[in-house]
Amino acid sequence: MSDTARSVLASLRELRGVLDAGLGADARFEAELLLRHVLGCSRAWLVAHGDDALAQSVHARALALATRRAGGEPIAYILGQREFWSLELSITPQVLVPRASTELLVERALAHLHDTAPARVCDLGTGSGAVAIALAVERARARITASDSSRAALRVAAANAARLAPGRIKFVAGHWLAPFAEHAFDLVVGNPPYVAAGDPHLRRGDLRFEPPGALVAGTHGLDAILAIAASAGRCLRAQGHLALEHGAQQAEAVRAAFRGAGLVAVRSHRDLAGHERVTEGRAQH
Repeated sequence: MSDTARSVLASLRELRGVLDAGLGADARFEAELLLRHVLGCSRAWLVAHGDDALAQSVHARALALATRRAGGEPIAYILGQREFWSLELSITPQVLVPRASTELLVERALAHLHDTAPARVCDLGTGSGAVAIALAVERARARITASDSSRAALRVAAANAARLAPGRIKFVAGHWLAPFAEHAFDLVVGNPPYVAAGDPHLRRGDLRFEPPGALVAGTHGLDAILAIAASAGRCLRAQGHLALEHGAQQAEAVRAAFRGAGLVAVRSHRDLAGHERVTEGRAQH
């Protein structure tokens, strides 16, 4: 093998070495993802062609990506995609990277939606469109609106929807529920920002690269949730539901906000780790 090339396996070992310190057990998996991304190949191809020569230019491109990842940049931004609800979403630095924990919000929303009625649904702060698109895929009759105050985020979400749920979602620019009329929705869902402004995690790892407006919500991390709860009663139809994702330590405060806004049947739901991460309530009128 010439000095301008190395084997696929040798390249993977070097990429893993770059990633090891920060990722530990995930380094091997992510090294494969990065090399597959550069090569445009499957994992099966990598395994079958481990001894093949890899051009130096290809290795150099993968190494540059690994160096970015080792610096903490989310791999979703590097690859330009992220899987959510078994959907492959395009992701840019203008949107929050969808987390697996947000699938609990989708599950709770689906519990209130049935194929027998064309419920009106709003996804607040849609970002990449992950939640709205998952609901559109699962509930064909739902009439879904997705909003965000960031027009850059709405462009990402609209592109994802055009590919994964064409013609199913209406996109609206605006701040939370402000753009919407009274009693507009049967269900309002959202994954609003809920990190406190002084949280030290904002200066670590992936969060350093994500849009602050999608993460931070005031001194206690509750400003967005309080604003949404205060407006929800106006925008929900009779017996309509509000469901929001929040931080693992915020459930009690969120329940209090929902009750203070006049919602009933307020309860929180736990994720797979046992943390209360989604709270919902019902309008009385």
